[in-house]
Amino acid sequence: MSVELPLWRALTGYRILTLGYALCLYAVAHRRYAHPWGAAAYMAALTLWTALTWRRTTSPERCTRQFLLVDLGFAVGGILLTAVIDTQARIMGGSPTLPSIWTAGAVLGFAIKGGWRWAAVASTIVAAVNLVERQELARDTVHNVVLVWVASVAIGYVVEVARASERTLARALQLDAATRERERLARDIHDSVLQVLAMVQRRGAAIGGEAAELGRMAGEQEVALRTLVAGGLVPRQRAAEGGAEDGAAAPAPPADRGAPCDLMALLAPHAGGGVTLSGPGTPVALPAAAAAELAAAVGAALDNVRVHVGADARAWILVEDEPDAVIVTVRDEGPGIPEGRLAAAEREGRLGAALSIRGRLRELGGSAEWISVPGQGTEVELKVPKGAAPEGGRGGRARA
Repeated sequence: MSVELPLWRALTGYRILTLGYALCLYAVAHRRYAHPWGAAAYMAALTLWTALTWRRTTSPERCTRQFLLVDLGFAVGGILLTAVIDTQARIMGGSPTLPSIWTAGAVLGFAIKGGWRWAAVASTIVAAVNLVERQELARDTVHNVVLVWVASVAIGYVVEVARASERTLARALQLDAATRERERLARDIHDSVLQVLAMVQRRGAAIGGEAAELGRMAGEQEVALRTLVAGGLVPRQRAAEGGAEDGAAAPAPPADRGAPCDLMALLAPHAGGGVTLSGPGTPVALPAAAAAELAAAVGAALDNVRVHVGADARAWILVEDEPDAVIVTVRDEGPGIPEGRLAAAEREGRLGAALSIRGRLRELGGSAEWISVPGQGTEVELKVPKGAAPEGGRGGRARA
């Protein structure tokens, strides 16, 4: 809901309430007017106009510039008509004009619609007409004129600030959505294409010959793709179109991403081949999408073990089912991570830890912590609150 919408609703209520106030003033003093029937005709016209146009001030789309001009005309006409209909003695004594404080509603409409500049123009017109009707610079008249002028300009300025804040917030939300989409695509690329290119480079260098040249080209493409991932990706629509041209079908999302899912069942395929899985004897329930993202983060951590420690390296997965969160620890027997290496790898475009692990956990409202002591291996602690669900990412993980 727009921040200015409550102002339009308040203006509608103000017009109705001040009309009632003006009618009460007329009812009390109608016998004192020099031409009471003329006053009655104006009050009837003002009541009919307010009744027929009350919906005009409920939204900025309905409140057009033409309506505001006619509305201000009713207020100005009522003020000038007071000098003809009322007695000179009552006017000089400070009696209210026919529209009374209803006039401020017309000025406030300009303030909300067009900001402080429109408000300044409308309130200046009303001020001039009030001085003409009174025919002197009486203190109470000047006081009322200045009050309306300051209030309308202040409200107009606040409306302009609110609109600017809304535009800034909208841009920030768009940027946040684009960043999340970029991170999601970068994770998918890291989990599939980059790993395949890295494997081709290593195998080609080991085989030699023409395979070595193929490995060198794969290495160049890996560097280029990492740079692209680190610097910015093509929009989602274009990426989808490119995938369609290549004949690749996008993976379907889970049928029910919020349904409970046993995390242990998703982690079970990792067990064996030097990886030990330990956890509760009962199912560890998480929403399906959250469980898939957490399992993908565990898979990315194990991939890092194979790449940086060795294909035959031992690793251990420990699952802890806490009352408010699920904690998964992945530990290896490698040499550990030098201090500052993760930050340096992220700057170089190697985003495995930053996106495939930390990015996934951040979207779930969780966290990822690395504990590493040189010569004593590395522990990656992944924590996800129960009931978490990713905001924009896909569940699951593409494996090379």
